[in-house]
Amino acid sequence: MSGYLTTHVLDTARGCPAEGLSIELYRIDGTERTHLKTLVTNDDGRTDAQILPSAEFRTGSYELVFHAGDYLDRTGVAPENPRFLDVIPLRFGMSEEVHYHVPLLLSPFGYSTYRGS
Repeated sequence: MSGYLTTHVLDTARGCPAEGLSIELYRIDGTERTHLKTLVTNDDGRTDAQILPSAEFRTGSYELVFHAGDYLDRTGVAPENPRFLDVIPLRFGMSEEVHYHVPLLLSPFGYSTYRGS
């Protein structure tokens, strides 16, 4: 079995998937932070391809950076300046060659995440 990484972003304020939200993936090696790719969520709040497919998967530390502020500005939900939530970094480890799913539940004033399935 090979590992891979996926995500799903749900807009809990509007009760729908967060379409068009930009996500960056970084690999963390000690103090080094290397940008691997940038993807955008589709109409289901997921990326069209796996964020980190099996062919590119390595165990280790990673960071997903969700550009929530840009998305929230486009939706017009509770606009404010400066916005309370803007860029949301999630740093996590992957220690096994399995499917890692890191969803984000998003609202203008809070978010949550967990290791999904």
